[in-house]
Amino acid sequence: SKLAALFEHPLYNIPIPEVTEKDKLFVVNPMEKFSLHSSGSDEWVSSSKAETLLPTGKTAYDTYPAWLKFHVGINRYELYPRRDPLMPTLLRDLAIQRIVSSVQKSGGTQLKLIMTFPNYGQALFKPMKQTRDQETPIDFFYFSDFERHNAEIAAFHLDRILDFRRIPPVSGRLVNITKEIRDITTDKKLAKTFFISPAGNVCFYGECSYYCSTEHALCGKPDRLEGSMAALLPDKTLAKRRSWRSPWRRSYHKSKKAEWEQNPNYCAQVRQTPPYDRGHRLLDLIDMTVLDFLMGNMDRHHYETFEKFGNDTFLLHLDNGRGFGTHSRDELSILAPLRQCCSIKKSTYLRLQLLATQPYRLSDLLREALATDPLAPVLAEPHLRALDRRLGKVLAAVGRCLAR
Repeated sequence: SKLAALFEHPLYNIPIPEVTEKDKLFVVNPMEKFSLHSSGSDEWVSSSKAETLLPTGKTAYDTYPAWLKFHVGINRYELYPRRDPLMPTLLRDLAIQRIVSSVQKSGGTQLKLIMTFPNYGQALFKPMKQTRDQETPIDFFYFSDFERHNAEIAAFHLDRILDFRRIPPVSGRLVNITKEIRDITTDKKLAKTFFISPAGNVCFYGECSYYCSTEHALCGKPDRLEGSMAALLPDKTLAKRRSWRSPWRRSYHKSKKAEWEQNPNYCAQVRQTPPYDRGHRLLDLIDMTVLDFLMGNMDRHHYETFEKFGNDTFLLHLDNGRGFGTHSRDELSILAPLRQCCSIKKSTYLRLQLLATQPYRLSDLLREALATDPLAPVLAEPHLRALDRRLGKVLAAVGRCLAR
């Protein structure tokens, strides 16, 4: 296994700083039992009335479901640990746990569902909108592209291979539209959008600002539909997150250009603007830039952080559905932060160099990681080959910076 060898490499064993109580998202007494109750936000609370008798030798923590252990494990430095023993269980839960509720997620331009499991865990379901071998048409604007379920799955594994670990766990899943969405939804607006197509397939389209109409309906075969299931982060009432507008955000206009596209010295003013004027925030943003360029994702207009940790923490790499849309062309403008600032973390650069060597070739690693997903093959081969080509272009950009 190239993946197992990669995670044994010294570059993947650089220790994180010691995690103190104030560095944890949640401070939990491992002896205290938690009760889960279905409130408006499905939050979990400490319960004095919960059973105090636990199986011999077990702490209350041992009895938590995998999603709750994932939430409790989040700290200032990482969303989940490198050698997370929980990960296989969490991914399996996302893929096979019984779905007890499906409702549409509010907001956003495209249809997404929030699905709840019997243990109160929740996942964000993005349905399949195009096949693996379809490329985004060359005349499409990036902001009118589909969100791809397989891009969400591949992004999680790529983020882990790069050792960023800033994307919540994602698994592919085949969902039965009739039994796991239509028959159990309490969402009246969503319920009104189901129909049987002329081909006899069960379809629905939901309500949203972009692709929610009978022309863009999602149809099963006859009622089975592929999608990605992403573990939800802790409810915002429990762990506030702050949304930051990316300084290299695109204009989202058909003819206007953003300032960074016209000003070659743009990075100098970013470096003087909080929060980029101190700490490692700019370097974290450049990490995200590398991830987006490898995936071909042009749609990174915002990113989030956990408010509790202030400026000194990682960026959450959420919403990756517009990655992996093209394999035949590389969008070099995505690399603007790296090329304009000529800065990159040394550890990131060393890992990228490692992933360009034969024993650890990036395409081979991602192919191996995705082979375990229930929807494998997740990416068409040309997308995997494009990763190696793009990695070469990232290293060439760093090389030019070093020469300067």
